[in-house]
Amino acid sequence: MIFKSATFYYWLAIVGFFSLFALLMLWHTVLSPPIKFPVALVLIITVLPLLLPLRGLLHGKKRSCAWAAYISMLYFMHGSIETFANQDALEKLLASLEIVFSLMLFIGSMFYVRFASNTPVAK
Repeated sequence: MIFKSATFYYWLAIVGFFSLFALLMLWHTVLSPPIKFPVALVLIITVLPLLLPLRGLLHGKKRSCAWAAYISMLYFMHGSIETFANQDALEKLLASLEIVFSLMLFIGSMFYVRFASNTPVAK
């Protein structure tokens, strides 16, 4: 069954990771750049934690995938707060996409760790 496959959840985590990364980059540079803070500072604060488990995630290491799941919850919380705090429709849409992508990363990473054998998926 496909939903008990470690490969399916690995690719779900990878798609969620890179979708979240692309969303954050576009959100803070093109779609809605910050007014009060420098763009570089906002990118460092928002994107840097996502980059920490990247190498291990790409190599299919279970420990890095577990850390990616933990880190994705920060983005879930941020998206939830931004969805309810902002009145702007674009900001609500971007925050909702952040919630969806962070949940994709969380569910994919969590179930990959659960169903993975001792060998990594990506080589």
